[in-house]
Amino acid sequence: MATVTTPSGSSDGIEIRTVQEAELADWGRAVSSGFMEAKGDGAPEFRSAQFDPGRTLGAYDRGRCVGTFRSMARELTVPGGATLTSDAVTNVTVAATHRRRGLLTRMMTQDLATAVERGDSLAILIAAEYRIYGRYGFGPSTAHRGYLIDKLRAGSVRVPAEAEEGSFELLTVEEWRKYGPELHDRFRLTQPGAINRRPVNWRLRTGDLKGPGSDWKEPLIVLHRDRFGRPAGLLTYKVVDEWPNMVTKCELKVTDHIAVDRAASAALWRYALSVDWIDRVRIENIAPDDPLPLLLDDPRACVDGGDSSNDFMWLRVLDAPKAFSARTYAAPGRVVLQVTDRLGHVDGRFAVEAAADGTGQCVRVGHAGEPADVALDASALGTLYLSSDSPARLHAAGLIDELRPGGVARLGSLLHTDFRPWCPDGF
Repeated sequence: MATVTTPSGSSDGIEIRTVQEAELADWGRAVSSGFMEAKGDGAPEFRSAQFDPGRTLGAYDRGRCVGTFRSMARELTVPGGATLTSDAVTNVTVAATHRRRGLLTRMMTQDLATAVERGDSLAILIAAEYRIYGRYGFGPSTAHRGYLIDKLRAGSVRVPAEAEEGSFELLTVEEWRKYGPELHDRFRLTQPGAINRRPVNWRLRTGDLKGPGSDWKEPLIVLHRDRFGRPAGLLTYKVVDEWPNMVTKCELKVTDHIAVDRAASAALWRYALSVDWIDRVRIENIAPDDPLPLLLDDPRACVDGGDSSNDFMWLRVLDAPKAFSARTYAAPGRVVLQVTDRLGHVDGRFAVEAAADGTGQCVRVGHAGEPADVALDASALGTLYLSSDSPARLHAAGLIDELRPGGVARLGSLLHTDFRPWCPDGF
């Protein structure tokens, strides 16, 4: 474990240490109260199922757990289809009685230093509050949308010819557990920003393991097979049953949508919009650039659905040469980045160079050598890494500086992707 210097302003006598499995009940109670929920029994069985030795931290004041922090290894798909093992951070809390004492900074600093020692090139998290994690070098890196579709107005769903020859079957939960993991693994390798689902994630999703306060109910599960009979997509959904005056106003709520290609995706949407008794279809988490509205006869039938457009996963680059050498690029070229990182992991100057075939490499360069084209901090670097946002837009917002004429445009040409990244899974 890395040695961490306690920052000024943090309280003496509060110990940051790894939590042992036998302590998970007490630690779990601290997590619950940190998220404004009743402490309960701490859900030790649930916590134990997710436990990775050495990756659960607690802040202890005279034996009482007053801060929590956990990380796990997750594979993240980057532009081009490569995957990188990332330090996925979750369960971050500090008790209301111990705020503003530097406890989050101490836990975060310790975890990221350990991630670097392991060789992780990226760290990821889901930010409950926007203003917290930028100071640790994280930037918003994926987004999602929500849609509400009026079934009657939408009309039919356009699907590729090959999807017309496919078939559907309703699955049991046991069959879901059989087909789901393999289908998701095929899907996530096609989707930059997606992460793998661990076995414990499938246990939670399929009701085999329930978290504190869980209201899990078995969904309806439909499998799509392609024209060759191979599993190609999976849709899970629940129906909100409403029959005012014996007229159907039922809503089909999509809870999971996995498709290995565009044909399977369109076929699943056609299925959802063809279910009898359904008045509307609600999708709470879909890729920000998904073509779904354009598949409908009337795209105006597909409107923002409530919590419709938000940042989701945040990313922090820990090893710039390794991370930027793993992804692919849209055009050949070379851009030198001047990065400021208060934690020091990617502080310095880096040259990103791409070849005509889309491959690229990133190397650290000395300050006395080639001048930098663009200056940015670690948080902006995290936002740009998966191409969640464009350098031009960040420059217009004052989040990056152009040091040489054309530097922002050259960086944009390198990092361009046809579709923005999407992470459909929480952690």
